[in-house]
Amino acid sequence: MAFLTYRDFHHIRCISLDIEYLRPTKLLTSTSNYVILYDKGNIVGDKLQTDSKIKDIDEIRTLFNTKVGHFADKSARWLFKKTEHLQGLVQILARELAEQLDFNQARIENRSIVDDTLRDLVGDMVFTVPFRDTTEASELTIYILIEHQSTVDQLMGYRVLSYMCQIWHEQLTEQKKTEVPKREWRLRPILPIVFYTGTQRWKIPISLTTMMDIPAMMASFVPTFETLFLGVKDEDIDKFTEVDHPFGWLMTVLQKENADESSMQEALAVALTHLESLAYDNPELHNHALLYLYFLVFFRRPDAEQAELRQLIQSQTQDKEVENIIMTGAEALIQQGFEQGEKRGEKRGIEKGEIQAKREFLLKLLELRIGAVPDTVIQKISRIRSLSRFDFLLEQVATAEKIDDIEW
Repeated sequence: MAFLTYRDFHHIRCISLDIEYLRPTKLLTSTSNYVILYDKGNIVGDKLQTDSKIKDIDEIRTLFNTKVGHFADKSARWLFKKTEHLQGLVQILARELAEQLDFNQARIENRSIVDDTLRDLVGDMVFTVPFRDTTEASELTIYILIEHQSTVDQLMGYRVLSYMCQIWHEQLTEQKKTEVPKREWRLRPILPIVFYTGTQRWKIPISLTTMMDIPAMMASFVPTFETLFLGVKDEDIDKFTEVDHPFGWLMTVLQKENADESSMQEALAVALTHLESLAYDNPELHNHALLYLYFLVFFRRPDAEQAELRQLIQSQTQDKEVENIIMTGAEALIQQGFEQGEKRGEKRGIEKGEIQAKREFLLKLLELRIGAVPDTVIQKISRIRSLSRFDFLLEQVATAEKIDDIEW
């Protein structure tokens, strides 16, 4: 398996290549996992030797392939891939209801029920969760709308209702497709939740009445429904921690994603302390939580804080695969630059080390994307001395299907 990531130092963004789009090489047929972490224009690691296999490596790839502006919704969807965090969310918002649900049997539904025209604008997840006591009802649908825009949307009530109707339409379509007799068609109840990570305080009720001028005689004709709401940035921290669920402790750190350095470091340290027991009780969930915190640091905190915060997170795991993903790249690059300089009998500065790292990464990327690299192209690459030129070519190669697609 190959996992390549490139983070542009100037534009602070990340590009990753999924393995299914790469042409097979000896590297890809190896039984080991290979990772090339390309951080701030530098290769910082390659071959991974792991103690365990991270099951959701594809989702991790998508997070590294996230532009800064899309991190909030993509990271939230990745977080809720673990239904334990769904349970934590419902416990925080509706503890009595959470006690009636069997989250061990929860399943994630296909997100295709959401209109394709809205997919880039809306983050959402749909789950089906059975009740513990099936005498009155068998299953519940939980719909989470992930909202990260800084401004409050007064249309939220309409949006939630329209998505709920789409879910019900999909349920009816499925029953029709499976030839369930029409008299037996049923709609599952939906628990709608708005997970809001924006910075502006949300004061507008989530209802249709916010966008209507309603005469008193018409009030009873307006559809009404309850929506659970969690405003991460404005919530009392005690609400996150009183249930002592890992999800709540992760929220205490997310709340501080834009806070000053000391506040962020304190929140992270406290959360890691409370998550420590997971390493023994649920190692997979513990790794997942650490990686979420790492992504939060990677995308949200200034470069000057990265090394210390990553080291704090990395110190909480003994899993070599997680350690490699969380490893600090700057120190690895500097060490690699000196080692390469010693081997070649050269005294390289940081800039020369970056050029060499980008040259090697570009050649490896070309081999994986295109196949064998012609000697003429290798010679062209060997003559490049501009970091910005390498950045341009790396972006070209990331989407190229053949050599001619690249503007040399």
